[in-house]
Amino acid sequence: MNIGLREVTAIPTLMHWRAEVIRHVFGVEPDRRLLVMNRRYYREHIPDGSHIAICAACDGEDAGCGGVCFTDELPSPDNPSGKCAYLMNIYVRESFRRHGVAHAIVSHLIGLARSRGCGKIYLETTDEGKPVYTSLGFHDLPGMMKL
Repeated sequence: MNIGLREVTAIPTLMHWRAEVIRHVFGVEPDRRLLVMNRRYYREHIPDGSHIAICAACDGEDAGCGGVCFTDELPSPDNPSGKCAYLMNIYVRESFRRHGVAHAIVSHLIGLARSRGCGKIYLETTDEGKPVYTSLGFHDLPGMMKL
């Protein structure tokens, strides 16, 4: 399979990505009011460039998505810069699972975080996702994993 990734940072595109996750993960059509509230929140509270979404396609068909949020925490011995990243909403459609799509999305997001000097990368996961993340070097923490 040919996996293609594209980054999106514009708020309308991020909202489209978020709607896709709601549609495919929860199986419901997102409420318009929810999308309007999310769009307003992104515009008012999220600094430009702090969120990047990745859309994945296999042979021209939407296969999955994921995102990263860049933030700062207090500097520490294991993260002197204080820069960190949270991977979020990583999703691959059922028909594309076990074809390397999740691995490609997460690897790309890790690369983005590393290129911005992030010393810590976090994510929340399910038991189903742990094998992919463990293969990429993540370690278990209570309720999440850390690279």
